[in-house]
Amino acid sequence: MVKKPLKILVDEMDDGMDEKLKEIGFDAYSVKKLRADGLKLHADYSLIKYAKENNMILITRDKENGIACKENAIPCILLDREEIFKIVLNKLNQF
Repeated sequence: MVKKPLKILVDEMDDGMDEKLKEIGFDAYSVKKLRADGLKLHADYSLIKYAKENNMILITRDKENGIACKENAIPCILLDREEIFKIVLNKLNQF
């Protein structure tokens, strides 16, 4: 079975992560850069719709977007406080 390449949409709070993901081979896009190119992605609804229509995984810190993704069966990585705390705790345990 051939695995499809992942298409990733990075929310504006993490603009720049798309560049890092591209460097290691992911097909990643930034909401901020797509807006600069003229796409109307200002409302959460537009962002969720765009991700769904383009079969993208959304990376966001916006809890409302995370909930909307779950409700609409859109893959999402929610970088909320709980997730960030897990990362911090994991790093602290390395000391």
